[in-house]
Amino acid sequence: MCTAIRLTTHDHYFGRNLDLEYSYQETVAITPRRYPFHFRHEGTSSDHFAMIGMAFVVGGMPLYYEATNEKGLSMAGLNFPASAVYHDVKPDCANIASFELIPYILGQCESVQEAKTLLQRLNITRDGFSEQLPPSPLHWMIDDREGCIVVESMADGLHVYDNWSNVMTNEPPLPLQLENLAHYQALSPEEPVNRFAPTLPLKVGGRCTGAIGLPGDWSPWSRFVRAAFLTNNSVSGDSEEESVGQFFHILGGVAHPRGCAHLPHGYEITVYTSCCNADTGVYYYTTYGNQQICAVDMHKVDLDGGEVVSYELKKQQGIHYQN
Repeated sequence: MCTAIRLTTHDHYFGRNLDLEYSYQETVAITPRRYPFHFRHEGTSSDHFAMIGMAFVVGGMPLYYEATNEKGLSMAGLNFPASAVYHDVKPDCANIASFELIPYILGQCESVQEAKTLLQRLNITRDGFSEQLPPSPLHWMIDDREGCIVVESMADGLHVYDNWSNVMTNEPPLPLQLENLAHYQALSPEEPVNRFAPTLPLKVGGRCTGAIGLPGDWSPWSRFVRAAFLTNNSVSGDSEEESVGQFFHILGGVAHPRGCAHLPHGYEITVYTSCCNADTGVYYYTTYGNQQICAVDMHKVDLDGGEVVSYELKKQQGIHYQN
């Protein structure tokens, strides 16, 4: 499972937790403008916007988990196992496989509004990348400074929703997640006021109790509520260090420590956390084994090149000894 959020201070930031019980050999991948994307049904694009993000690079092809393009548009794919349905190729549509969707959108759109227009005639097909890599059931969050949308391909077609919550997790579909938020509207970062029975001398035994009732488990429902509370009540300074640090603190509030979510194939953990400054193209990340923030700047490579540039993740914990 996963959580994605957006945050605006002086700059705009987008990122996510990847929560799984296993890991591919993902790397931070920069795709320059002249790399040829060979789409299964829509020809080849070798003149597109450059992008940076986390990807599993197979045969030179970046299979992006999430990415941000040079214009500041970001997109992430999150697990959507019960509801995602992909379709056969349809006439009069742009037929794009799920693993192609991020480069297809980010390669040609500068804004969420442009992405909305492109999505009007889009059909997500059943194609897998290979026999070893069948299609993953996903839904997507697309984001810029002005707002974000969620894209869900289901049995009855493609749905595009405005997402005013600033977060996304997994099941159920977004409208149900947004409706569920209303159940928690009495929670507050402020100290509580006795509305239970104002005539009773009720006392709270402790501080910071305004958010009692905020769910603390790792289910998608609960992470959605918790991430929305943390993101929308976040207070951060405008500097890059403060903004990036705050972003990682928010996602730390919904991260999975090993041992707390046991699945048939192992323990689900937060494999990595990412944060991209969409205005500058600097991609930050931490991994489960290394909480030191690492950074890759997309503008420090040749963005007019034709080959993907990738950087292995630093997974060994670095500790700064002060004495």
